[in-house]
Amino acid sequence: MLIGYGVMYLLAALWVIPLLWMVWAAFMPKSETLNGWSWNFTLENFAHVWQAAPFAQYYLNTLLIAGGVLAVQLVTVTLASFAFARLNFWGRDIIFVLFLVQLMIPADVLIFPNYHVIKELNLLDTKLGIMAPFFVSAFGVFLLRQMFKQLPAELEEAAVMEGCSKIGLLARIYVPLSIPVYVSFAVVSISHQWNNFLWPLIITNSVENRPLTVGLAIFAQSFETGAQWADVSAATLLVIAPLLVLFMIFQRRFINSFMHAGIK
Repeated sequence: MLIGYGVMYLLAALWVIPLLWMVWAAFMPKSETLNGWSWNFTLENFAHVWQAAPFAQYYLNTLLIAGGVLAVQLVTVTLASFAFARLNFWGRDIIFVLFLVQLMIPADVLIFPNYHVIKELNLLDTKLGIMAPFFVSAFGVFLLRQMFKQLPAELEEAAVMEGCSKIGLLARIYVPLSIPVYVSFAVVSISHQWNNFLWPLIITNSVENRPLTVGLAIFAQSFETGAQWADVSAATLLVIAPLLVLFMIFQRRFINSFMHAGIK
């Protein structure tokens, strides 16, 4: 038992050390970043980074992309999960298995066909072009379907007897009772879009559509000396801070929802 906890704490320390160093470097004066530990802290790095690159535009782009993808996913995931969990139709289980095959396909494999489709739709270098391939989530369907299947069938039967429609069942029973799962899925979806790099890098060319990850990479490549680690660390902290705050706020609900959804 003690050995297991020791290994766990060691792995946790290995994971958090680079994060702590980045936070430390972000607040250190540039002249002291590589000279060892110091208690001199400054906010000048953040001010310089904010003025040196259009991070305000990058933030806006990322928020629109992540929010737009999540909004569409909530609709598609809810409808698909309800169909797979509560509706009886020919080939339902087979279609569901084929649907889950998407989870085993690396996203990078689909870059070329996705690029070809987006190009044919004239959506290159647009926010909609970035969002379109992610409007449906196999993971979200699986997660929400597990929750829908656990809800008592008697609730649905009682609502049907009262004249409730399928959409009414979703709006009044299934969705309200599945809020913790929706929150967890929202955290996963937003995190994925916030960290998405390769796909936006390929199809965007303008600042007006470039998300934070691509903007950060371009900003970091503009500095080639070690003396600029303070700026790069400050820029990185600006990018990841919202995700850290989001996870800290919803971490308990995030973990509990996976347990209640039957994922071990």
